[in-house]
Amino acid sequence: MKANMKQKQSGFTLVEIAIVLVIIGLLLGGVLKGQEMITNAKIKKLESDFRGISAAFYTYQDRFNRIPGDDANATDRFTGTWGGSDDGNGNGLITGNWNSTTNANESRLVWKHLRGAGLISGPVSTQTESYQQPTHAYGGIVGLVGYNTPYAATMGRNRVWVCFGNIDGEVAQVLESRGDDSDVGTGSIIGGNAAAQYNLTGNYNPMCMRM
Repeated sequence: MKANMKQKQSGFTLVEIAIVLVIIGLLLGGVLKGQEMITNAKIKKLESDFRGISAAFYTYQDRFNRIPGDDANATDRFTGTWGGSDDGNGNGLITGNWNSTTNANESRLVWKHLRGAGLISGPVSTQTESYQQPTHAYGGIVGLVGYNTPYAATMGRNRVWVCFGNIDGEVAQVLESRGDDSDVGTGSIIGGNAAAQYNLTGNYNPMCMRM
């Protein structure tokens, strides 16, 4: 009788526990690998967005000999609903902050001009959507800027930048290491909260890449 009770109370063997731990380890490894693949895919999408926007910008410039957003004759070029406030001032710069919500700012007009030319998707009307900045793989907005920014001293007033809002520090560091000088505050890729080193737990709003 006592022998039977001892048999019923016996637990897992060391071999069984080891097998369970191995399975758990494999599952965790698969989850982490999957997360890494998703992150890499999003980073590649950001880089692809940068190249696509750059191509659209320079195609517009080559086609019309004007800068989108700054084009003083945009209302005469395209179909759709356009008004006088949809023209830029033609001074060769894109004015306004990268995340402007004022439709008359050239940094916001640039999206309507590109849509009017058929170089990016979206409506061309007086509705807010025609001026709306696109969003990127991490959910933040994408903006263009060439002048009058909080980072003008670093960026230079005669350069055009593509800016991505709300980028995690770890992602920002990867973008930097792939395409620049590894310094968050200098070069062709800079972080909005410019500092000497990347804060991997921080957030960069924006992270800007020079065209």
